[in-house]
Amino acid sequence: MLAATWSMVQVDDLMAITKPRIVLMVMLTVAAGFWMASPTGQNSFLLFNLLLGTALVAAGTNALNQVAERDLDALMHRTRARPLPAGRLSPGVATLFAWSASVVGVVYLTLMVNPLTAALAAITLLSYVFVYTPLKRYSSTSTLIGAIPGALPIVGGWAAATGSLSFEAWALFWIMFLWQLPHFLALGWLYREDYARAKFKMLSSGDTDGRLTFVYASLYAAALVPVSLAPTLLGITGGVYFFGAALLSIAFFVVSSAAAKQSSALNAKRLFRTSLLYLPLLLLLMVVNRIG
Repeated sequence: MLAATWSMVQVDDLMAITKPRIVLMVMLTVAAGFWMASPTGQNSFLLFNLLLGTALVAAGTNALNQVAERDLDALMHRTRARPLPAGRLSPGVATLFAWSASVVGVVYLTLMVNPLTAALAAITLLSYVFVYTPLKRYSSTSTLIGAIPGALPIVGGWAAATGSLSFEAWALFWIMFLWQLPHFLALGWLYREDYARAKFKMLSSGDTDGRLTFVYASLYAAALVPVSLAPTLLGITGGVYFFGAALLSIAFFVVSSAAAKQSSALNAKRLFRTSLLYLPLLLLLMVVNRIG
């Protein structure tokens, strides 16, 4: 009975270090990229294989990040109750699990989807774990670097459907890239004291009034306005998407600018919540108004 209970706790903790909500978001962006490249939806088996392989790689990537940062997570109020810093899960078990999921995921994508998609997944994993994760301790540019693996999954979805990349795929990449920056800058400022406690180098470090952080956030949001319209200009979405994307992106910029004008916890939370609404609504518009 005790062994069974322990095993259930271990399984729950292993699932927790994969960050299931992030895995789900990655799967949604991959599916959107697949649909944008192949809007007929005929190859559901290929999509299933893509989602399964992607989920494994994303889960392994998140788990490896938590293994690498377990000591720093223990210093932050927001993360110290996670399985690894709390001591409920050993680093050895977590590492074995993480690498197993990652390798199986990449191999599965190679065999069941195509090598290009698998290569993009591997690049996402390696850049996130071996570049972005350690860079957070040394430079605030880590936010920019981290946005690269965050934006690659939607490109992987396109590559899965076509076996190649194109201008359209990279337009989707830049939308994802720019969206992440106000999202993470708002989060970083809200938890700036926690990040400082763990000695993470964030733009929000020392930016007590938030002016610098949210000026950058508003600049990235401004850049997102024209970039978000690129799918229509490239002929893969219609007018409904164009006007909907314009409204969403302008609203995102307005909220970012409000935070820059008056930096406060309330405006930072408003920006963060707006970013959480922006992406799924934009992807939904893309999928619904895909043409060609």
